[in-house]
Amino acid sequence: MLLTIRQLQVTYGKQTALQIQTPITFERGDRIGVIGSNGAGKTTLVKALLGLAPYQGSIVTELKPEQMAVHMQFNEYVTTMPVKYIMETILNTRIKSDSQLQELIRFFDFEGCLGKRYSALSGGQKQRLTIILVMMQRAELTFYDEVTSGLDFESRQKLMEKLVEWYRDRKDTLVVISHYYEELEQLADKLLILDQGKVVAFGKKEELFRTYCGKAILVLENNERNKALTKGCSLLVAPEHLIALTCRDEAEEEKMLSLLNRNNINFKRSNCDIEIMTINARKSFYEKLGQSGQSRAHAGEDGNE
Repeated sequence: MLLTIRQLQVTYGKQTALQIQTPITFERGDRIGVIGSNGAGKTTLVKALLGLAPYQGSIVTELKPEQMAVHMQFNEYVTTMPVKYIMETILNTRIKSDSQLQELIRFFDFEGCLGKRYSALSGGQKQRLTIILVMMQRAELTFYDEVTSGLDFESRQKLMEKLVEWYRDRKDTLVVISHYYEELEQLADKLLILDQGKVVAFGKKEELFRTYCGKAILVLENNERNKALTKGCSLLVAPEHLIALTCRDEAEEEKMLSLLNRNNINFKRSNCDIEIMTINARKSFYEKLGQSGQSRAHAGEDGNE
């Protein structure tokens, strides 16, 4: 056990920004993806765990602050010295003698920024500086808050592949906040789904998928022909442009595959679609609370039943 959260509540004035009632434990080596729309409580959670936001409840951990590292969406550093010296001071190393730091500087194409002051860097360059510093800290618990925000698709993919490679053989625990589902499919083995400050679900990615989606799903284009063809089939909530068929077991999957292949329908099979799993976990959560209206409102945001 690395860290356990019990009965955590964060309030701003009269508004409850985050409430965690069932204990949540982060284990050593976990790769935890945190999902939720704006205002779900994602950044509030990170700030509470770092002691940057006041809270009620308990966070039990033996980690000291210096054993944690965090990449936030907004960071500031001193502007009185070149970036090179900021790096070397924070990391307590010399660039010319640290091969891993040199590797990251090359990977992020940051050589030309080392002589600049922080205030002279562009937004993207500031982002890269913070990522390098966080990766090099090799902390036991590391938080990445929207680490690929503002990057194009190719750059996002490249960065996520680097993070997967960088942490592959490490026992560090990562907590990654992202609204890009495909990133979490690459990096996360556990998911924490938040909505309006509440915990919708927490657990291993595969177990959550099986709970909310079944053994596998078959995803196809949402058009009139496909809607007519799949009428009466077991459907999940999906984004508006898609139809998602749930396959609870092998027999049901074989039946659905036969139907789609017979009719020459293009589809994608998945057993790890985090977006569709998240939508259906949220739907189930509000239905259990008896808030069917809330559930329908969210389904309308993300897709159709």
